[in-house]
Amino acid sequence: MSGTETAGRTLVAGVGNIFLQDDGFGVETVRRLGALGPSRLPPGTELMDAGIRGVHLAYRLLEGYRTLVLVDLVSRGSPPGTLYTIDVGPRPPDTGHRPGPLDTHAMDPATVLGLLHDLHAGAGGTLPEEVYVVGCEPRDTGEGIGLSPPVEEAVEEAVGLVLDLVSRRATPVPQRNPVPQKN
Repeated sequence: MSGTETAGRTLVAGVGNIFLQDDGFGVETVRRLGALGPSRLPPGTELMDAGIRGVHLAYRLLEGYRTLVLVDLVSRGSPPGTLYTIDVGPRPPDTGHRPGPLDTHAMDPATVLGLLHDLHAGAGGTLPEEVYVVGCEPRDTGEGIGLSPPVEEAVEEAVGLVLDLVSRRATPVPQRNPVPQKN
């Protein structure tokens, strides 16, 4: 693929395990983005339910995307449902990645980005110039299906954050206030 073909391509990937309650946040957010229909997304924007398949995500990124938006849980100690927009930039965060066997079911976004850089060094491809994480503070990641109420309420706002990022309508902010909980 030429540079002009990849110049505007964006991949929005929902990461997480739907069988661990709030860990399904990224997958649910991308599902709702898909339900909006392609006319609501800018041209060149693709959605991926990456789930727990981090290796698949890393290989897909080798196809060439200018922008990557990962949607996942982010634990920073704020109240459950707090949303974050993190500008990761083109370099992967230092994860202490060491060569050796990969646990493909336990790959967080930082590990995926580290693997992407390793694969790029060996196989080529175009790395994303912009990488963002839209994250949500979890309440419960124990076994079970379904999001906790504060995380469920944050999904619609997360959809809006992702749309803003891919449309370049808003400047990313480091943190959003949690969605008010209803009593």
